Amino acid sequence: MRLSELSPSPGSKHKKKRVGRGPGSGWGKTAGRGFKGQNSRAGGGTKPGFEGGQMPLVRRIPKRGFTNIFRQIWTIVNLRDLNRFPAEAVVDQEALKEAGLVKSRVKRIKLLGQGEVTVPLVVKVQAVSSQARSRIEAAGGRVEVI
Repeated sequence: MRLSELSPSPGSKHKKKRVGRGPGSGWGKTAGRGFKGQNSRAGGGTKPGFEGGQMPLVRRIPKRGFTNIFRQIWTIVNLRDLNRFPAEAVVDQEALKEAGLVKSRVKRIKLLGQGEVTVPLVVKVQAVSSQARSRIEAAGGRVEVI
């Protein structure tokens, strides 16, 4: 089979309905739009969310809160997650990504001290808690803040 021999399944292709082409077609005169009214006119119809003149839901609900557009999102990694790495391994963003602990689009990683680390590691992250730092150093590793 070649690319030039491919064709759609029988019955899967339909002709476009050509409306407004005279009375003999069965779709002449009003062209399936009915008589008069907003939707019968060219350019007629309503925009999404329009509720017929009633106050729209979006405007009825009270506005609350605030969205900080400068918010910085941190991804949390705990010490207990680092036990999967071998001794003396360099644990940075790439290593955490390969291990499946962070997603690919992560920009900032913070290491927290939940759990224990049993092997000495070299950890390179953007931020680290004091508890996590002391536990890594107690295990014989070191922490580098990028």
